[in-house]
Amino acid sequence: MSSEGKRRDRHDIVAEILETAKGGAIKTHIMYKARLSFGQLSEYLPLLVEKGFLEHLAVKRHRKAQQHLLRTTELGMKFLENVQSLNLLW
Repeated sequence: MSSEGKRRDRHDIVAEILETAKGGAIKTHIMYKARLSFGQLSEYLPLLVEKGFLEHLAVKRHRKAQQHLLRTTELGMKFLENVQSLNLLW
């Protein structure tokens, strides 16, 4: 079965969110890149921020007002490394 056809578990979803937010990303970008619904996004992001896997950033973009991004923290990067190590075993 292809990876697109299989059902993702919570660890896979968290890993995709953290991978997408490595360099900083807006919520919409995370939602589309990680293939999440708005409901799923609303469930996962606050939890990942609360647990220290993601952090909020305010970045000024050109002439625009501040843009709010989410970025993967060092703890989130360690989680990603662990998930990738486990995936190599399978």
